[in-house]
Amino acid sequence: MAQKKRRIAVLGSTGSIGTQTLMVAALHSDRFEVTALVANRSKEKLFEQVRAFRPQMAGLCTPIPYEEIPEDLRFCQWVFGKEALTAAAQCDCDDVLVSVVGMAGMSSVLSALRHQKRVLLANKEALVAGGQLVTEAARQVGENALLPVDSEHSAIFQCLQGAAGNPIERIALTCSGGPFRTWDADAIRSATRDAALKHPNWVMGQKITIDSATLFNKALEMIEAKWLFDVTPEQIQVVVHPQSVVHSGIFFRDGALMAQLGTPDMRLPILYAMSYPERLPTGGEELDLFRLSGLTFETPDPIRFPSLRLARECMAAGGAACCILNAANEEAVFHLLGKDGAAMPIGRIFDVVEETLQRMGDRPADTEEQVYLADGEARRIARSLLAQ
Repeated sequence: MAQKKRRIAVLGSTGSIGTQTLMVAALHSDRFEVTALVANRSKEKLFEQVRAFRPQMAGLCTPIPYEEIPEDLRFCQWVFGKEALTAAAQCDCDDVLVSVVGMAGMSSVLSALRHQKRVLLANKEALVAGGQLVTEAARQVGENALLPVDSEHSAIFQCLQGAAGNPIERIALTCSGGPFRTWDADAIRSATRDAALKHPNWVMGQKITIDSATLFNKALEMIEAKWLFDVTPEQIQVVVHPQSVVHSGIFFRDGALMAQLGTPDMRLPILYAMSYPERLPTGGEELDLFRLSGLTFETPDPIRFPSLRLARECMAAGGAACCILNAANEEAVFHLLGKDGAAMPIGRIFDVVEETLQRMGDRPADTEEQVYLADGEARRIARSLLAQ
């Protein structure tokens, strides 16, 4: 008897994670059916995807006239504007893969969970800004309602499957160190956009590539790990691992370390989340242990990379501090990537985030309204600082 296909909605389908999700969905077309596709503004690429996967619903967050939809693609429902994400999160599907960039991901995640969907999470901001709200919504759905897609959190989740209920002593959260791993503090602060976009190991979108260079990506992942795995900030150990072979691991109380290794290929964590608890072939290259020249591990430097210190301070502060950190960083990165940001030094990102946190002070984050209020005000402050 043929196994029932899992129906999946892909939010952020034209981005790096979205396109790789569709690659593995096509590879296992007998197991997955794509029911919804939503993109931000890449309409031509979205049109190609709709032709290939023929979903029930498609959407663009950047509205266009309906007349621009090709005749052969009008077989499905089209939704435009911000409503596209919400509609896809509530569509006729089993899983919602959320890979949109930024705070737009939080409302999508909450909407999917409140409609009893399993969420495959490739958006850090949902947990960074609204961790308490998202984890509570996931608990209402049931066990494994929120599955991580980030390679590091997927690695930790995979290790937990072999933990047999033993408690975590601490998490080893790995990172490559990015293009500035060996640079001194002054060189990092004065570096510009072009240098930051040259990631040594991964091919990703521009925003996450900048975050990887400043280690704000790792700072956000620390906060994400706190909520995903119900650990304290003291149980999260960041480890710089330039080869990106060990994707993360768990230390247990007897001193054992269980880790997940693999080639730097996002198709593995994506497909693991899609097929969990099964493992299906990705079509990617298997890790060849005999070709490894060596694995090295380094202690991260919070002086050269203040992002790690700021994340720990925000987790200790609680409330909306992590939301404010995320919003200020997002605005600084978007400014850097904009037409006026080519000459902006990387060090400005650290300064803007820290000053925004200082100006905002303590804010609550017990409701969606409070989270969005803190997010909006933090963005206004950050933009005013960037304009100076």
